[in-house]
Amino acid sequence: YGILADAELYYPFLLDETTTLLDSLPNDTLLYINETRWMNRELTRFVEKFDQIADDSRENNALWVKADEAFVPFGEVIAAMERMPRIMVAAGATEGESDAPRLSMGTIPVVEEKGSLQSFFKGMEKWHRDGYRVSIYSESAKASEQMRAVLDDHDLIWAGVETHVGWVSDPFQSEALRLVVMPQDAIFGRQARTPHRQSKFKDGRPLLSLIELQERDYVVHITHGIAQYMGIKRMKVGNEEHDFLALQYGGSDMLYVPTYNINMVQKYIGSTGESGPRLDRLGSASWEKAKSRVKASVEALAKDLLELYAVRQSTKGHAFNTDTTWQHEFAAAFLYDETPDQLRAIEDVLEDLAKPRPMDRLVCGDVGYGKTEVAMRAAFTAVSEGLQVAVLVPTTILAQQHHQTFQLRFREFPVEVRQISRLASTKDVAQAMEGLEKGTIDIVIGTHRLLSKDIKFRNLGLLVIDEEHRFGVKQKEMLRQLKKQVDTLTLTATPIPRTLNMAMSGVRDLSVITTPPENRLPIETYVTEYRPDTVRQAILREMARDGQIFFVHNRVQGIESVAMNLQQLVPEARIGVAHGQMNERMLESMMMRFVHHEFDVLVCTTIIESGLDIPNVNTILINRADALGLAQLYQLRGRVGRSDRRAYGYLFYPEDRAMSEGAQKRLRVIEEFTELGSGFKIAMHDMEIRGAGNLLGPEQHGSIAAVGYDMYCKLLENAIAELKGEEVVEEVETKITLPISVFIPDDYVEDGAAKMRFYQRIASIRDREDRDVIEAELRDRYGNVPEPAIHLLEVATLKARAARLGITTVSVSGSRAQLVFDEGRANVDPSVVLELMRRDPSVELVPPSKLAVRLASSEPHVVLETLERVLVELDRDPTNTVEAVAS
Repeated sequence: YGILADAELYYPFLLDETTTLLDSLPNDTLLYINETRWMNRELTRFVEKFDQIADDSRENNALWVKADEAFVPFGEVIAAMERMPRIMVAAGATEGESDAPRLSMGTIPVVEEKGSLQSFFKGMEKWHRDGYRVSIYSESAKASEQMRAVLDDHDLIWAGVETHVGWVSDPFQSEALRLVVMPQDAIFGRQARTPHRQSKFKDGRPLLSLIELQERDYVVHITHGIAQYMGIKRMKVGNEEHDFLALQYGGSDMLYVPTYNINMVQKYIGSTGESGPRLDRLGSASWEKAKSRVKASVEALAKDLLELYAVRQSTKGHAFNTDTTWQHEFAAAFLYDETPDQLRAIEDVLEDLAKPRPMDRLVCGDVGYGKTEVAMRAAFTAVSEGLQVAVLVPTTILAQQHHQTFQLRFREFPVEVRQISRLASTKDVAQAMEGLEKGTIDIVIGTHRLLSKDIKFRNLGLLVIDEEHRFGVKQKEMLRQLKKQVDTLTLTATPIPRTLNMAMSGVRDLSVITTPPENRLPIETYVTEYRPDTVRQAILREMARDGQIFFVHNRVQGIESVAMNLQQLVPEARIGVAHGQMNERMLESMMMRFVHHEFDVLVCTTIIESGLDIPNVNTILINRADALGLAQLYQLRGRVGRSDRRAYGYLFYPEDRAMSEGAQKRLRVIEEFTELGSGFKIAMHDMEIRGAGNLLGPEQHGSIAAVGYDMYCKLLENAIAELKGEEVVEEVETKITLPISVFIPDDYVEDGAAKMRFYQRIASIRDREDRDVIEAELRDRYGNVPEPAIHLLEVATLKARAARLGITTVSVSGSRAQLVFDEGRANVDPSVVLELMRRDPSVELVPPSKLAVRLASSEPHVVLETLERVLVELDRDPTNTVEAVAS
């Protein structure tokens, strides 16, 4: 059974000089051929563009091949198919097939009853009277559940309506079957879309993961202080092999940290200077003194943050009803499936809105990960109860984009959405201001103009802030005053560390979206010298697949000349220009024309940096990328790759000009971090390059330089917890010495960066469920997991439980294992130890704080199983144990 469909994916190709793919198929292969005429037209265009690229490559002395040398002519494909049984599908008659048997499907399209929920309900009444059943197809189980909830709200679930999971392109009805089939998208007025193909880039990476270490990076060991990382060393302990992180300390001291304890090591982020930070000496008191000094300095900051938190908790707010019929309908009308993280963020926001205090939540998520939908769910909740919503954005272009997005999303509901920005006419702004004051406008989207004194709301209930750090000091002060009174939702892609601090410390609520949307692919990124032939090839390659291109030149002066030079370089391209100093109407017109594909290339400044979403643009060329900041480069690159197509980013630097060290570091980082969800890592690297003081303020600069950013955050978090009266438990470093080899073999995971990421994840194992997830991923990616790696997973699982119990050492010597407790931080009830010794004679107490365990054998599996059994027993609920001892 074969299918010929998308020209670029299924075009028959040559297997050698004479054999085609079709020649390899058996003669009885059944071919299903959809719209032969459409295929012919698309393939003709494909061949023309392919040949155009080949001609350009030949002129530039690059590798090239013509279409007729790579592909089979379509006429020959049709002729080859005639020897096979085939089903031809077409909307009308197909040329050359007039004598073939015909089968009419006996269906007619549904037109009037689609496009809105109300139209569908009217159609339902008519179909029900005429004895038709209705089948609604949703693309996922989640969407189908939402559809059932909507039908249930309207008492339609038992009125001859069925819901199914599947994909249907358009609604139709069959008189013979007395059946109407509707895709869910058609009910809510959305165009049907091609079903998703599965993508291997599905799972999100944790936002707060350790930035990848490279040799000679500076690091901080929680217990021993600042050192320099010298790579992973494999060493023998006894007769067994282990992998260690080699850390160079002051005075040539070396510390070897087992990979399962890598979570004790953080990358140093702070002010390094030319010579780097001062390295600590092993065994000296300098590190503890530095931590004590910083702890004293953060206590005042912690007190201020807690006062802010207390004020917010005591302020009365509006408690919203977050479970209504309309909200079910609004959720069901969402075009895509929510990612797990996005769904959690929505639930977090709705829970906050239901509480009788003002919300102050930060939603952190990478570019294009669905933060706007989270904001729209919150906005719908607010307007459902007659309150107004203000959406504050940093640029006029983003205001325009959000205005269109909100209008489209709310169009089936009685919600009035307006914008106030430079792109709105004076008349529209005046009407919007009047409507806000009278309460006839529900949602307003705008720039800092919304903060002006002449903007008056009748009953503002929710403030949504997109990228708060892009606003100035004056605007932020106005925001602080406004946020005291209303529920506030802040959206950000690359978080400012202090803002993140407040969220992680519980002063602000935090939701993190790290799961990429289905089918999202990483962006192929190239950092290279500016060469005209590279620019031309990149533009033509994108045009060949009907895509569009951003060409970023961040200087208004001379941008027209750049566009003219580009036009001479690529005369086939339609080129437009956009920048922030253009007349508002002209800028809006230019952007709309580009959105409607009247131009292939938009030459623009960084005005496109924030939030602009044009899925058809999948190539971006950034001129003088060396002159832009790291976070800015990341945001710009995020303007492409918003669909399921592979996207490309070209970052150009001048051919004959020396770059500063900072520029080289920025370009190296942006080229390295292309994986999905890199926003937080980019922000941290930006702080590393620019210096923490620039982002956090001079009062924290010295403290961060002394201990590094991660340790500073930890000390601040502990100071806040202590002021709250919470117990602060210092993390226990558990040393495990077993006669077992624990490492990931080089011939199993050959890529060093990938191995380091697995070591980081293994060190963060909290329980057996975490361990099993990592083992399954290793097996899926690299095959059966070798024994040393299995042992590593087991040891990391033991270490996690031992650290939780306050055990500092787990060792094996001969036929005995020893568990040593930290007397001040032991987390085991004495009654549990007594009960364990009563039931298991192989366990005995060695005063003052050791447990000895006799081993039946020194075989690795026996050692690991025995230790796990003992640790699980020690981790039991003491109340049950006390009862057992008493009895």
